[in-house]
Amino acid sequence: MNTWQENQLQALQSIESEQQLFQTIVSLGRELGFDYCTYGLRAPLPAATPKTLIFSNYPTAWQAQYQAKNYLAIDPTVQHGLRSPLPLLWTDNLFSPARELWEEAQSFGLRYGWAQSSRDFNGITGMLTLARSNEPISDTELNATQFKMAWLTQAAHLGMSRCLTPKLMPEADVKLSNREIAVLRWTADGKTAGEIASILNISERTVNFHIRNVITKLNAANKTSAAVKAALLGLL
Repeated sequence: MNTWQENQLQALQSIESEQQLFQTIVSLGRELGFDYCTYGLRAPLPAATPKTLIFSNYPTAWQAQYQAKNYLAIDPTVQHGLRSPLPLLWTDNLFSPARELWEEAQSFGLRYGWAQSSRDFNGITGMLTLARSNEPISDTELNATQFKMAWLTQAAHLGMSRCLTPKLMPEADVKLSNREIAVLRWTADGKTAGEIASILNISERTVNFHIRNVITKLNAANKTSAAVKAALLGLL
């Protein structure tokens, strides 16, 4: 690991405040030649309406416009980041399904950008976007800095996830016993309590006891919700 990486990782892992952490990410982005930076963090829960937090130094008026028009729902960079960890450059072709978003972003000086997502074992997805108003991102620049940008993406996610996971998703700290995991896995496969009892050679009452415990631990509405939550959290 070289000095730049060591210094970066140490800085990002030693900060306890997400706001201070984001400002450090912004500073590192400027060192790489980008004036603007956004970091978004999306939890896998609730499944229907996942919690999302966005930190940005984009122009305030653009942030308000982005939120008012719910551009998050159609942003091609976000859609890519949820599907793939591969980096991408902003291009006219990328934004062709969202022309209005792209034209408005450019009107606020957001013309050239790069983004990459990352995901941790809790299922939390983060995406770093670096942008600027002037000077396209050349192949030469990418060859020189893309490794550093990718490293910043991973280091930033480690830091932001550490700071924000307890607030976004307290269920991430839940610990299940081996027996609870076994019961929940069979539940996720559609087995009844009686069938699980036969498979695990325990009583149906014991199966239901473990299911109730898991429901309580995960603050779930029922056993189906508990199985979904556990799967999204990587507990199964």
